Amino acid sequence: MLPTAPSDQPMPSNGPAVVPAATVVIFRHARDSGPPELLMVQRAREMRFAGGAAVFPGGRVDPADRDLARSLMPDEPEEIAAARIAGIRETLEETGLMIATRQPVSAVEAAAGRRMLLETGTLAPVLAQFGWQLVPEALTLYAHWCPLRDKAFDTRFFVTDLGTGAVDVQVDATENTHLFWTSAAGALEMASRDEISVIFPTHRNLERLAQYASYGEALADIAAHPVSRVHPGTEERTDGEWLIIPEGHGYPVRGQLKATARRG
Repeated sequence: MLPTAPSDQPMPSNGPAVVPAATVVIFRHARDSGPPELLMVQRAREMRFAGGAAVFPGGRVDPADRDLARSLMPDEPEEIAAARIAGIRETLEETGLMIATRQPVSAVEAAAGRRMLLETGTLAPVLAQFGWQLVPEALTLYAHWCPLRDKAFDTRFFVTDLGTGAVDVQVDATENTHLFWTSAAGALEMASRDEISVIFPTHRNLERLAQYASYGEALADIAAHPVSRVHPGTEERTDGEWLIIPEGHGYPVRGQLKATARRG
């Protein structure tokens, strides 16, 4: 029987030894009044996980993220609070974009904050130095994915909305080689033309995100599908083995022939 637990709890002790992580899907208004654009980064090919793939900003939850989460959000479940902090920190580190602050942060300030973050490795001293106040609730829990195997990433996905297209971002050249804004449908088209590579979770999430004509529609869909862990599994079909996710999580496409699916 699969280990189960609410998304605000860690993986049960009888489950695999997984690595908590966070990913942030950042929306902005399209300049042509089309569907919302999303920020994606292309991972360096040398990276062990998803090398060369296009993904959303994010990474593992560090102990310092937990310390800051307990300080700022003492009444929120630690797994969610720490994942929010990790998502904010990783976004600044990977893209130079500071999200979820009470007051807007200029590109110049964000660049200085990013330099300090890369030196210290933790977000708390950066917040103190620049007087930034976080609004962690600006990140809404969207999904939660975790393969049931040791060392897998137990990843909570969040969405947030910039509400503007006027942002200045710059890739972190140590882990990523390129960043770009595109609609979810645009990213899927790029993947179909082999212009970018996407791993199985990113592919399924892009298909879900492509359904939304606005950030408001995304929030409505999240409300209609309470978040719980997505555990991908396999299923034998006439054309071979498929990688499948369960029903009920809000995904319009639930599977892909395993031979064609990139897993990490």
